[in-house]
Amino acid sequence: MPEGYFHRLNAQSATRFWINNPTVSEAKKAIAAGAISCTTNPAYVSKLLQKDESRTSVQEAIEPVIQTIPDDQVAADLVQRKLVKLIMDLFLPLYVNNQGKAGFVSIQGNPFMDEDTDHIIKEAIEYKKLGKNFIAKIPVTRSGLEAMEVLIAEDIPIIATEVMALDQAVTVCELYLRVSKGSSRNPLFFLTHITGIFDEYLQMVVQKQKINISRENLLQAGCIVARKQYQLFKKRGYPGIMLGGGAREIYHFTEMVGSEMHITINWAGTADKIIEKDLPIINRMDTPAPQYVVDELSEKLTDFRKAYNEGSIAIPEFKDFGPVSLFRDSFIKGWSCLLQMIQESRKEIK
Repeated sequence: MPEGYFHRLNAQSATRFWINNPTVSEAKKAIAAGAISCTTNPAYVSKLLQKDESRTSVQEAIEPVIQTIPDDQVAADLVQRKLVKLIMDLFLPLYVNNQGKAGFVSIQGNPFMDEDTDHIIKEAIEYKKLGKNFIAKIPVTRSGLEAMEVLIAEDIPIIATEVMALDQAVTVCELYLRVSKGSSRNPLFFLTHITGIFDEYLQMVVQKQKINISRENLLQAGCIVARKQYQLFKKRGYPGIMLGGGAREIYHFTEMVGSEMHITINWAGTADKIIEKDLPIINRMDTPAPQYVVDELSEKLTDFRKAYNEGSIAIPEFKDFGPVSLFRDSFIKGWSCLLQMIQESRKEIK
């Protein structure tokens, strides 16, 4: 049987494939196709509810939890843990066979508690008990940074997520260096760039404000910032691995090929389409956008400038940066969907 795209990618490139928010069957397909790890986010359970194959498993996870847990938020967290644990078990052999260098599954907790540093820390410590291949997913906001300062010293592996701007990337990398040096702990560290969500946000701004800009240039914005972040990450010798996320199109993966990045994508509509197209492995990471594209984006889009230029956003502003807010809103919507199902399930058993 001929090898598929991601197997050839693994053989010919340092770029690696992670699967995002999979069902059990999608996780199995992804592993078979060459995925090395997995991400989930606070909208994970709501994604499972949208698919026939996993809707029943969500209900089965909810029913025993609500029998003993009266608080809906606590119940939601426990339901997410149970469902992510199924995926962790599937990836555990990869973790074992690769001496702890692959097979990770991330969990990011209750988005309504994103500004509570102590809660973020407590969640990560509790999630670690689920399995040795757990990795904490923490937003690069003020509260998330404060939490990471503690968790790095506790030697907990981390994905620094919701990164849309270079200032976020630099801040969290410098924090890691400082805490790691002070504590002599060097936990596994991944730095994201949420490329597709960044593009999605800019497209919304352009439409709302009726900005006259080349669509072809606009569609390159996220990849342009991701490339610059990667170059900066490598030039400064920051520790860890850069992790692409928030993909919305196939090119959000293929444009990063040739780098040492890992990139997480959905199975349906992205990974399966890449496999179906059976694309050649082409190094596109070293092919930057023309300067005139960067110039137009910089001239016409304030948020692009803020993301692309260091010294544009301060730590207190990270949380409310437009694309970060858009991403977080999707998590709140997904978590709220789970809360609603929990509430409906409670009514049914009364």
